Amino acid sequence: MFDSQFLDDIAKKLSDVLPDSVHGLKKDLQKNFNSILQGAFAKLDLVTREEFDVQVKVLNRTRLKLEDLIEQVEQLEEKKSKK
Repeated sequence: MFDSQFLDDIAKKLSDVLPDSVHGLKKDLQKNFNSILQGAFAKLDLVTREEFDVQVKVLNRTRLKLEDLIEQVEQLEEKKSKK
């Protein structure tokens, strides 16, 4: 779901803020951070930006179609009330 480079970058930033006294552990911690982040993001049930953008387009088309249908119904109701 997420670009592995994105998670690697976050894990690296987290390990970079650790004090120099744990420098030897940074690589292991970075791997652990990466695993934790992957698990956390997986549990969030997120969608990618591309999936979101597709759904926005679908919603916009649906909204336009609904507006057209509402207008048609109003016109039909107007015609019916004139009879």
